[in-house]
Amino acid sequence: MLKKPKDRRVAALLALAGAVSPISGWHKFYLGQPGWGCLYFTLSLVNPWNPIPRIASVIEAVWYLFHGEHAESSLSLSLPSPRFDRPSNPAAIHPQQVTAFGDALRELDTLRQEGLISEYEFEQKRRQLLDAK
Repeated sequence: MLKKPKDRRVAALLALAGAVSPISGWHKFYLGQPGWGCLYFTLSLVNPWNPIPRIASVIEAVWYLFHGEHAESSLSLSLPSPRFDRPSNPAAIHPQQVTAFGDALRELDTLRQEGLISEYEFEQKRRQLLDAK
């Protein structure tokens, strides 16, 4: 299932909190990256004065704050679940349906490229088109 993108301001705030506190990596858990979060925690706990996780947290906080919409698409790292309810016989789909679907998808992609809809909205509309078949 498609998950809503995470708020970049919250991620930046957690990253900055990790930069000034003895333990960093909270932002990685918030973003759904527990492996990286554990690495940051481990580096913080092994040597509390280790600057590596703190510097990385500051860099990531700046990235989240100043890269706007591009950062939001990278914050939503969850992959859509695979769909197993596809028709087993692809020849049963009418060619006009394929053409109409392709045209609608190209229109949506154009809107996304022009910045009129977000990546999240594009993915929602794309899934609605797939489900309508």
